[in-house]
Amino acid sequence: MRFIKYFLTVNHAILQILSIPILIKTFFKPLKNEYRKGLVLFSLVFGMIVKSSLLFVDFIIFGFIIFLEIAILALFILWPFLTFYILVL
Repeated sequence: MRFIKYFLTVNHAILQILSIPILIKTFFKPLKNEYRKGLVLFSLVFGMIVKSSLLFVDFIIFGFIIFLEIAILALFILWPFLTFYILVL
């Protein structure tokens, strides 16, 4: 149970480091708060493009970290069986 709690803490820290919640909350806001008459649409679209690319890369990184956590958890669970298998053979 502590192992899973540790991974949840790590996941929360990684989400904050990659600033995924902030990017999602501010997705439809202009990148530099540019509200001049001719630049509002450009700022919105440019901000959405930049934030989409950042979110895509962040989700790839986060997915890789989740994959590593699952692999570590599987190895932790299988450790006694692997030890027994190595010692018997």
